[in-house]
Amino acid sequence: MTDQEIQNKEEGLYEALRQVIDPEIGMNVVELGLIRSVEIHEDRGHIVMIMTTPFCPYAPQLLEQTRRTAQTFLGVPTTIEMGLEMWDPSMMEEGVADDWGLF
Repeated sequence: MTDQEIQNKEEGLYEALRQVIDPEIGMNVVELGLIRSVEIHEDRGHIVMIMTTPFCPYAPQLLEQTRRTAQTFLGVPTTIEMGLEMWDPSMMEEGVADDWGLF
């Protein structure tokens, strides 16, 4: 895959992941900034994702839904890793936190 093809796939993947909604907050994982990194190869994909809180009760569901959505979009086996980075509202997409009244 060329760099351009990877970039196009990555952009499409982020759009596909907007379907994954955090049920507690009601916003998608991309808006919340939970997707911390994406690796796309011809034969596999890998995502690093964090949760909004360390003890998020929906973590297993969100991780699996994100992995399945990515795998369906990419068409190759995809793994997901829960990152250890602590989430904060500044990680949200620009303008999204305004809707929450956070900034």
